[in-house]
Amino acid sequence: MKMVYDVSDRPKFGQTLVFAFQQLLAILAATIAVPAIVGNGMSSSAALFGAGVGTLVYLLFTKFKSPVFLGSSFAFIGSMFAAFGGAASVATGYLGIILGAIFAGLVYVVLAIIVKVFGVEWINRLMPAVVIGPTVSIIGLSLAGNAIGDLMGGENTYLSLLCGLVTLFVTMICSVFGKKMMKMIPFVIGIAAGYCLATVLTLTGAANLVDFAQFQSMQWYPNFTFLTAFGGFEGLSASYIGTVAVAYVPVAFVVFAEHIADHKNLSSIIEKDLLKEPGLHRTLLGDGVGSMVGAFFGGCPNTTYGESVGCVAISGNASIVTILTTAILAIVASFCAPFVTLLATIPACVMGGVCVALYGFIAVSGLKMIQGVDLNDNTNLFTVSVILIAGIGGLSVSFGAVTLTEVAAALILGIITNEVLSIKKKK
Repeated sequence: MKMVYDVSDRPKFGQTLVFAFQQLLAILAATIAVPAIVGNGMSSSAALFGAGVGTLVYLLFTKFKSPVFLGSSFAFIGSMFAAFGGAASVATGYLGIILGAIFAGLVYVVLAIIVKVFGVEWINRLMPAVVIGPTVSIIGLSLAGNAIGDLMGGENTYLSLLCGLVTLFVTMICSVFGKKMMKMIPFVIGIAAGYCLATVLTLTGAANLVDFAQFQSMQWYPNFTFLTAFGGFEGLSASYIGTVAVAYVPVAFVVFAEHIADHKNLSSIIEKDLLKEPGLHRTLLGDGVGSMVGAFFGGCPNTTYGESVGCVAISGNASIVTILTTAILAIVASFCAPFVTLLATIPACVMGGVCVALYGFIAVSGLKMIQGVDLNDNTNLFTVSVILIAGIGGLSVSFGAVTLTEVAAALILGIITNEVLSIKKKK
């Protein structure tokens, strides 16, 4: 896909702010959802701050060559519950989630060293297009249920669906028929249209879609994780540290697989192999250290966001300046309670409409990777088939507190299938 703005391009200042706001809207719902799910007083604004700082760290490690935003990782939710569940106090739990992120980040550092020493060719051989393509598709397809659930959520399903579809169609029309700037900010316009309709329906009493009551309980400043964690050292023990390590370290290996899939997908979109330049070792270091920093402030380990990649693809804007501005905007916004609250009041059905396009684009990006794959060859056909069915079917395997997500499970099964069926070819 041809980029309007390449990685090194710099849009005008005003345009950059609008593009950054669009990126922020794309990643916002998922980023602030993680602390809300985990609870224990975790702050959504602190998670937003941590995501912004984590992204800045990632950009530094990748020499400002990889245009993707880092947000709160859903993969570590179970690990965070384990950290709080085994803690002697809430403060110790906060300390535990910081330690857990450090353990997970160290896994990334070790993997980065291995990649630096042995290169990336073994990864390309282990995960060729026939494996990574359908896996990228699964990243989008596995989120389809979330998008449709949000689209049809609410007290009045039909009016929620109406708002979501208005958002979706305004987004698509702007992207396809829009001129210049309108074509590059379809999400901003689409969300604004859906939000306006939802507000009218709420004020007229037709449906309760926009929760204006959130403005009465605004959190005026981020509750940074490390501030609470300072009081948790008394409850720290060797057994608890071991519990946290077991909960976080295996998940880091799962997220490693998704890290590769995201970066291969982004590479195909911007037509630059990020695994070679700036290098997989740099993206791993950026992701790992960014997760540590993000958890220190917001409690949530970070990861590269498919929503951000989808936003780059649809808008045609891969400018690293946009991602940098988004990170700064996230940090500033975390201290602006009315702004964060306004964004939080965007109805789920409106974000669902946007996510139909975002997640769909991720799925299609993966399918584009296998355009050159010979599916008349049964080895390739079975590999793609196994990955798609395992991922769409929701195959996931749990080992105690560790869960292989459908994406990771499908990828591992695909690698095994491809390796086994390729034995004859290699001989």
